[in-house]
Amino acid sequence: MSQSAQQPEPPHGAPGASAPVRNGLGTAALVLGIIGTVTGFVPLLFWLGGLLGLLALVLGLIGRGRAKRGEAGNKGAATAGAILGLIAMIVGVVIGIATVKAVDDAVDDLNKVTENTAPKDPSKNKDKNGKGKNAKAEVLAAGDSIVYDDDLTVTVSAPEPFTPGEFAVGHTKGNKAHQVTITIENAGKKKFDSSLVTVTARAGKDGVSAEQIFDDKAGEGFDSTILPGKKATATYAFDAPADAKNLTVEIVPDVWYDATQWDLAL
Repeated sequence: MSQSAQQPEPPHGAPGASAPVRNGLGTAALVLGIIGTVTGFVPLLFWLGGLLGLLALVLGLIGRGRAKRGEAGNKGAATAGAILGLIAMIVGVVIGIATVKAVDDAVDDLNKVTENTAPKDPSKNKDKNGKGKNAKAEVLAAGDSIVYDDDLTVTVSAPEPFTPGEFAVGHTKGNKAHQVTITIENAGKKKFDSSLVTVTARAGKDGVSAEQIFDDKAGEGFDSTILPGKKATATYAFDAPADAKNLTVEIVPDVWYDATQWDLAL
C-alpha cells in the first residue's frame, strides 16, 4: 500500500505560520496609563488618577508576561502602559498630598480670620490709663475702656444730669434723665463703620429698661465711618426712675463683637 506523504510544518515566522494573538491587555494598559496620568494632575481627581494608574500597571505587567511567553504581541504597548501607570500613581500621590496641604492651609487661614474678628478676652480689658482690669470683672466702671482686637477702644464716661428739651422723645414726667458720653477710637488699619453700634441701658436694682431720650442735644448716636487713627464721640441720654442709684449701659460695637456693660453710679 502506498503511504500518503506528510507535509512538513512551516518554520516559525515563515509564511503560513500562525501570528501571535494581539495583546489587548497591553493596549488597555496604555490607554489607562495615559488617562490616569492626565487625571492625576487634577486636584479633586487625583485619587481616580492613582486608581487608573494602578490598573494600568497591573495590566501592563500581565501583558508583558504574555508577550515574553509568545502568547501575545504588542509588547511595547504593554511596557509603555505599565510605565505610565506607575507615573500616574506617583502623580496621584503627589497631587493628593499637595491638595490636602492646601485645604489644611485654607482652614488655618479661615480660623485665623475668625479669631481676629472675635473680641479680646475680658481679662485683657484696659482702663483709660492703659492698666489691665481685674480678670474677674465682667462689668466696667465709669471711665473704663475695653479694647477689641488691639485696635478698637470703647470708653464710657460717668453719667451727668440731663435736661430734656421741650420736644424730647423718651422722657417720662417724674423720672430723671442722665447723659453719658461714649468715645470710640480706631487704632487699626481699616475704617470702622460706627453706624452698627448699638447702645442700651437699664436702671436701678431691678434693672428696668431705661428708655433712650431723643432731642436736639442727644440721641443722634454714631452714624459715620471712623478712619484709622481717628476717634468719634456721641452723647446718649436715658430716662431712669427717680430713685435709681445706678445705670447699666450696654454697648455692642457691631455684629462681630460681644456686648460690654458699664455699671455707672447715679
